[in-house]
Amino acid sequence: SLDFWRLLYALLNQIHGGKWTESDAIDTQIKFVKSALWYHGYGRPGLYRLPSDGSAGSRELLLAFSWLLHRLGLLEQLLARNRVKTGDETSVCTCEGDLPNSQEVTTETAPDRGREDRVDVRYLQWLNGRLKLQWRSLHAQHQEQCKLLHKIHLFTSGCHMDQILGHFSVTETDLVRQPENYKQLLQLLESETMQLEAFLQWKQLEPVYWQWMETVIDDMAEEGNTCESQDAPVEKSGLPKATWCCPWADNLTGQIDRLSRDLLTLRDQLHKLVTHRRAAWCEKVKTRKEGFSATARKIQENTELKLLDLTHLCAPKNPKMHGLCRLVFRSKHPASKTDLRRSVSKKPISVVSATEVIRELQMREASLKRELKQLQEECRQRLDGIAGGFEGVICISP
Repeated sequence: SLDFWRLLYALLNQIHGGKWTESDAIDTQIKFVKSALWYHGYGRPGLYRLPSDGSAGSRELLLAFSWLLHRLGLLEQLLARNRVKTGDETSVCTCEGDLPNSQEVTTETAPDRGREDRVDVRYLQWLNGRLKLQWRSLHAQHQEQCKLLHKIHLFTSGCHMDQILGHFSVTETDLVRQPENYKQLLQLLESETMQLEAFLQWKQLEPVYWQWMETVIDDMAEEGNTCESQDAPVEKSGLPKATWCCPWADNLTGQIDRLSRDLLTLRDQLHKLVTHRRAAWCEKVKTRKEGFSATARKIQENTELKLLDLTHLCAPKNPKMHGLCRLVFRSKHPASKTDLRRSVSKKPISVVSATEVIRELQMREASLKRELKQLQEECRQRLDGIAGGFEGVICISP
């Protein structure tokens, strides 16, 4: 189990962009693995109850590892992150991403938060301002990187053997300037080739692994059923034995009768209270019927608008772009006829224009701004309604 904890720590640390170091303590590694699994939505409580010294839980760790293989595509993500990038790439995403499924996890293992754990709003505002500052700094650095890439692509135009690309990337330019670095690149490519060969072997044996995992899950289910069947007779047979053997059984029976009468009284009182609350709620609903109808009309209009957007999004003309794309410099001057003849014979590649991506992102930005204004207006109306219920209070909007 200790080796399994270290394995999961090494894999999850690579996925989250860190570097695996053996100097980390085992309790730190276990804490990181548990938090990472909780972040990705793993909701089996047995894993989070394992001790922090790594002395037990090999089968629970096996289930978590299998869940990562199936749910996250663990091996595919590791191959994508460890891939040797010889070309200049950028990430393009114009699809509307939903919230992660980790928020739908049951709250059985979630930590309890009391009043003392509440965070001050001013601290959150400070964190928001700091995040905006770092985001602007990152954006400026990204713009500077784009300018430098443009210079490299422009100055090396026409030097590449591949006529579709036509220019060198940063890695290729560095190899031209420092040819002695090709040995290190060759070692990285050989290592990647070995990883790809191992992945192909795993794909051939993967059905056997999942068949074995089915037997492991069945064994765990059978063990759970046997434990429940062993515990059930003890709970059922405990009360009658105590009733026959203990001399204070009559006193206990009298207490139970008094408790039953008190429960009946409480039930009648709750029934009256519910009836009164229901009548008051019906009166409130009648008074606010006009407000509800107006809200229903707004919801219907918003739904119709979103349905129109949905038909536009589902159109096959503009497929959503997601993933890594290689940056290729395209000059304003058309290519020569010889270049066109050479490029036609080669395998066609999917081309994404930067202007198309910018136009798609601008449309997405406008849609999000409209939705933000709508939500702000709804929040303002709700706050006005809440403030109207307080006497002697005046709320001035900022």
